[in-house]
Amino acid sequence: MERSPMPVLTVQTAPYEDQRPTGGGGLRRPTALFEGQRNYLPNFVQSLLSSVDLRDRQGCTMVVGSDGRYFSKTAIEIVVQMAAANGIGRLVVGQNGILSTPAVSCIIRKIKAAGGIILTASHSPGGPGGEFGVKFEVANGGPAPDMVSEKIYQISKTLEEYAICPDLRVDLSRLGRQEFDLENKFKPFRVEIVDSVEIYLNLLRSIFDFNAIRNFLTGPNQIKIRIDAMNGVMGPYVKRILCDELGAPANSAINCIPLEDFGGQPPDPNLTYATGLLEAMKGGEYGFGAAFDADGDRYMILGQNGFFVNASDSLAIIAANLSCIPYFCQMGVRGFGRSMPTSTALDKVAKVMKVPVYETPAGWRYFSNLMDSGRCSLCGEESFGTGSDHLREKDGLWAVLVWLSILAARKQSVEEIVRDHWAKFGRHYYCRFDYEALEPRTAYFIMRDLEALITDKSFSHQQFAVGNNIYSVERTDSFEYIDPVDGTVTKRQGLRIIFSDASRLIFRMSASSHVRATLRIYAESYEKDPSQHNKEPQAVLSPLIAIALKISQIHERTGRKGPTVIT
Repeated sequence: MERSPMPVLTVQTAPYEDQRPTGGGGLRRPTALFEGQRNYLPNFVQSLLSSVDLRDRQGCTMVVGSDGRYFSKTAIEIVVQMAAANGIGRLVVGQNGILSTPAVSCIIRKIKAAGGIILTASHSPGGPGGEFGVKFEVANGGPAPDMVSEKIYQISKTLEEYAICPDLRVDLSRLGRQEFDLENKFKPFRVEIVDSVEIYLNLLRSIFDFNAIRNFLTGPNQIKIRIDAMNGVMGPYVKRILCDELGAPANSAINCIPLEDFGGQPPDPNLTYATGLLEAMKGGEYGFGAAFDADGDRYMILGQNGFFVNASDSLAIIAANLSCIPYFCQMGVRGFGRSMPTSTALDKVAKVMKVPVYETPAGWRYFSNLMDSGRCSLCGEESFGTGSDHLREKDGLWAVLVWLSILAARKQSVEEIVRDHWAKFGRHYYCRFDYEALEPRTAYFIMRDLEALITDKSFSHQQFAVGNNIYSVERTDSFEYIDPVDGTVTKRQGLRIIFSDASRLIFRMSASSHVRATLRIYAESYEKDPSQHNKEPQAVLSPLIAIALKISQIHERTGRKGPTVIT
């Protein structure tokens, strides 16, 4: 008996005023809002789909994946039903709904899809009391540019209806193609469930010398590694690629089962939350450790005895050792990119290599134009995100494989490689202090008053004496970025104080916060003398932090005694 075509319904709704994407086409909110607020998710998905011109949307292919957090499977079902109703011809979905952010970018580029939807709130907590997010990738496999995010927001403010095919059900566990006949559609709607790892793995095989890494992990001088997937999306990737493909023992990988609440911990790869990995590394048994965030685009590197590599140093060390990677030997190195708050360690490497450095606002979307235009080969952010022009997203596992390649080629420990780098280029002492969950108006007025203070002419060339240290202000500004490709101007991207000794203080509001605000203070101090490279960063930076606290009055104005997180 032939099945009747499934009905496509138009559902009346009312717009929400708070669905402005926070950057890269992403909306991140408390899970309870998505789950409990009437039509909150369908409204945003419709706004997102409607931002794609109708002629480009009809019959096109899109990619869908999630980091496996709570509410993901329900949300995927809604996304599939709405994509079908809005004329999308084919969806490519990761098995069981699982796809890392780098894998989504990879698949979009491989199959030339029109874009992708990722259900993730990155490193934010999961579970019913956590956060949920919807992120839009465009056709180059990168985060939506600001122009697209603004279009989504404008549509969301006047939305009156959305289209959905409520009877459509997809088996996310079954690999292969599933087809559905819909009312008023000439062609069947297709959903292809794909292996979550395979396409991405094939890309990595073309970039790295897998034999060299495999010999490093299994040969007579093998290194013991410890990899923490933090119960996010990366579990299947770590098991398949590092263990099955590259030979690391199965017990090298921990927390590899994706959990809806990430085991009750924020899936944030830093010293505050990856404490299990840190303690294991401190024991001295393992020579290399790494952790990933929920959707797999961020990472952290640890050496033996818990030696911590900050993200800015990691980016600079990768840049200085790109000759260890076959991909760069073949493609060459055209330029580097870093977000403005990221330390200037990368700049020192670029100067020696005689390649340009592009300083952008925080947010990976700003690197996409640089890479698409052939200007940039390697990019990174201080928030543990690094990647290259193989994708248009930051890529945690790629960064880990780069580190393993460097270790295999140089036959040194993580700590030895880092210290050699400092000896050659100098050490950039660096810390970020996060003041989370602030009242938004308070945070806004702190930043407003601080901008007025530091941009006043009287602040220029001011001196601050802290203990035996004297810091002379060389210049200040509110960071503004002019895209060298299309001339787009992005203003008010953080406040900078640069001192005469090249030390920096940066103040910035995080774009990823929702109801509450996060204010971040970054401190950086450069030290060329190798005899001064063994100090604790917070001790070196304490005079700068004292200046930051004095001029911002953040403790007095918020009632806080200190930052929530220090990285």
